[in-house]
Amino acid sequence: MRITATGHAGVFLDTAAGGVLCDPWQSPAYFASWFVFPDNSGVDFGVFKPDFLYISHLHRDHFDPKLLARSVPKSTTVLLPDFPTDELRSALSDLGFRSFVETRSGEPVEVDGLRVMITAMVSPADGPIGDSALSLDDGETRVLNQNDARPPDPEALVAFGAYDAHLLQFSGAIWWPVAYDLPEANKIEFAKRKRLNGMARARRFIDAVGARYVFPTAGPPCFLDDDLFPFNDFTNSSDNIFPDQTVFLRYLHDQGLDNGRLLIPGSVAALTPAGCEVTHVLGNDEVNAIFTDKRSYLEAYAARQRPRLEREHRSWPRYEGDLIAGLRDWWEPLLELADQICEGVGGPVLLDLGEEKIIIDFPARKVRSWEGEECRYRFTIDRRLVEALVAEHEIDWVNSLFLSLRFRARRRGQYNEFIFTFFKCLSAERMSYAEGWYAEQSSTDDLVRLGDYLVQRRCPHLKADLSRFGTVTDGVLECGMHGWRFDLASGRCLTSEGHGIVAVPVDEAAPSVTDAV
Repeated sequence: MRITATGHAGVFLDTAAGGVLCDPWQSPAYFASWFVFPDNSGVDFGVFKPDFLYISHLHRDHFDPKLLARSVPKSTTVLLPDFPTDELRSALSDLGFRSFVETRSGEPVEVDGLRVMITAMVSPADGPIGDSALSLDDGETRVLNQNDARPPDPEALVAFGAYDAHLLQFSGAIWWPVAYDLPEANKIEFAKRKRLNGMARARRFIDAVGARYVFPTAGPPCFLDDDLFPFNDFTNSSDNIFPDQTVFLRYLHDQGLDNGRLLIPGSVAALTPAGCEVTHVLGNDEVNAIFTDKRSYLEAYAARQRPRLEREHRSWPRYEGDLIAGLRDWWEPLLELADQICEGVGGPVLLDLGEEKIIIDFPARKVRSWEGEECRYRFTIDRRLVEALVAEHEIDWVNSLFLSLRFRARRRGQYNEFIFTFFKCLSAERMSYAEGWYAEQSSTDDLVRLGDYLVQRRCPHLKADLSRFGTVTDGVLECGMHGWRFDLASGRCLTSEGHGIVAVPVDEAAPSVTDAV
């Protein structure tokens, strides 16, 4: 097998049973904050003739619609993770892809001579409602492309077989603590811990998987905008959360592991039973200079990209209406669905846009102007960015604003997962799924009365609250969120296999239930 690096988490796997293109990314992401490091603008994706396409998740450093539309044949078969929503499939269908292999998480499947297993992570904290890892076996070589997924059960990955190659994330891909207003000493300490924890976590996965060779991928990005340029790790600083590939390889070496291999865009790793030979498109001195004189490399990279950055800044759309009214009309119906999230946040969150300050009042489930009250959670954001998000009706602000690092945050107390889950779930579909997931985890879900039946509150499809979205006609329950239908007498799903529902006639059940009808 030959592994060609295309940049960041992107690789082309040339196997004995066909080519697999994984997570190709070339366009600047997150309001043009993230660029591929090292620069992959010289990679010609048109030369790859993939039989299969694998997109691990919808984060924009993994899903690049411009590149996919331009350079990947639409006849390519997509290996589709088993995600709770259809958003990835819909996004690829919109680009013209028509052939999909639907997988079940953690279950190997044979596809045209390849044995494939995709392990999907589906908690609200995983990607934009989903992340995944790819295990691939062509009969000669086994590869685990973990990218930036964090499977909770690595042993299940190992059951696929002994791996020859393991590709995984090791560097930061988050806004903590760089975007937070903190005392400088605290920020340095938090960043040191974040950097070490990221590499140590990758090391634990490496130990658990036990592959012959390890390839650090999926990071770090680089930041070429003047405002973000200092976030780059120029000097291997212990308090920078974006260590590069060579730093991680030295970290492994210092711990007695010498099976790590460096890939940069265009590099080819040839895996054979006898070993692994890596060939770079640049000479060794040029490769070394990227990492040993990173500041000069990135200054030149930024100069090349400056016209593009200026175009990106000018392209941010403006919102012409009343911004608070627009957010209120959009978000208040979602807050009405968000029982678990509103309780989890437990207070108001302030969006400071300069002259305009907006409160998301989670307890009251309202969006309104700030009235001067103290808020535990505060985000300071350029109004232009919020206008762009509202104008485009961006349903995932994590996968746009927060990963851009173009904001400041302040909080009193601990990190609150529910806040960022809210910003990730700005559609009824996502919100319903997240609410159902949290409800199942807390074991507080119950039965609700629908007609003459007591029915589980959450739809088996995407966890919509059936007390709000369910209607019963002639013994058939229909969920208004997506139109899924269930025969209440048998509990059988009439829309899809394997999604039965708990339904008990009222006269056979205990009386302590919510009456939804």
